[in-house]
Amino acid sequence: ETEAVAPIDLLRRAGVSVATVGIGGKVIVGSHGIPVTADLTAENSLSDIEMLVLPGGMPGTTNLDKSQFCDGLLRAAAKNGAYIAAICAAPMVLGRRGLLEGREAVCFPGFEHELAGAKLSDRRVVRDGRIITGVGMGASLEFGLALVEIFCGKETAERIGGSVLAK
Repeated sequence: ETEAVAPIDLLRRAGVSVATVGIGGKVIVGSHGIPVTADLTAENSLSDIEMLVLPGGMPGTTNLDKSQFCDGLLRAAAKNGAYIAAICAAPMVLGRRGLLEGREAVCFPGFEHELAGAKLSDRRVVRDGRIITGVGMGASLEFGLALVEIFCGKETAERIGGSVLAK
């Protein structure tokens, strides 16, 4: 749940318009029993996506990987040059679709074999072009601030990070 909520919170603090999408319903209950109410569901039409973020965790990552809706969003985002971000186990979804081929990436330890063609990094958060990956919940603030930096610049990311004592 933290891998989803922390980046959303940081992006919204920075003034970025964020819409959350529940695949499987409006209220998604995470693996630790915390319900999160999505702004939209898979039944909504989504267009003009600037960034798609996959929050990871289990079984959430498996659910994303099996979702035809998520697959369609990833293909459209890649085709249209949108940013694609994934944290924890979710980089697996990108790897299985060839989106990490030749790119530097990270994931939760134990999922490295799923990052087909990726150059594995020892950093906690990696941005390689329009792909951003993070290692897991412990890097949620760094991951979220990397997303803020994309939309609002380094200065805003540093200001937001300082305001939440992330740095």
